[in-house]
Amino acid sequence: MSTAHRTKSSRGTAPAPPRAVAVAHRGDPYRVRENTLPSLSSALDHGADAIEADVRVTRDGVPVLLHDATLERLWGHERHLASLSAEKVSGLTAGRLPRLDEALRVTRDSRLMIDLPGTPSRRDVAAVIGTVRDCGAAERVYWTGDARTMLQVRALDGAAETALTWTTLAPPRPALLSALRPRWLNYRFGLVSRELVDRAHRDGLLVSVWTPDTKRSMRRLLDLGADSVTTNRVDVLRGLLGPSRRPAIDV
Repeated sequence: MSTAHRTKSSRGTAPAPPRAVAVAHRGDPYRVRENTLPSLSSALDHGADAIEADVRVTRDGVPVLLHDATLERLWGHERHLASLSAEKVSGLTAGRLPRLDEALRVTRDSRLMIDLPGTPSRRDVAAVIGTVRDCGAAERVYWTGDARTMLQVRALDGAAETALTWTTLAPPRPALLSALRPRWLNYRFGLVSRELVDRAHRDGLLVSVWTPDTKRSMRRLLDLGADSVTTNRVDVLRGLLGPSRRPAIDV
């Protein structure tokens, strides 16, 4: 199975990877500030198969790595990113809040799961997709977010590999799955059961989970058959899974 699989609908066709994929949540945030270049590098150094990063867009259309709508929590400025130019953001963060193109260069040939938080506009989604394409990274990027956002991704990129974030035990409606054609269902880890995993697999979907941080919870999810685990402690997960499959990652 190769990344060429991203061009197909996963429903009824996608076999599970041979073992779970270790995804680093926002890099390596327990060691290094989340969603920064050093954090991404640290995650790769500690065995991540893939990295999840949050991407938002500045006022002038530049995608950057940031989960929150404002700079307050991480950077100490009560300023909304959407109201700031990329140049202003760089000045407020001493150049440490990275642009997406910088993150794509740092992660080299590794997989990057781009989370599009909040309710991004079509313009913003198009800016992120455009940056990925301009960097020649479309084959190693996959996307996660809610149904509305993933439908925007699908409309702008018919070949995109998506992980639909789903927050209830009720399965997505068939009409939504048909329109979105996700490869993954992405669940908060506390929702996941053997029944849920088996149902997704019967429907040809892979199960991604977020964000267990204890060895016990990770082991439980692996035993249930989760195909991908996103965690803040990728080194602990790596220890449970064995040697990394990067760069020949099979997701």
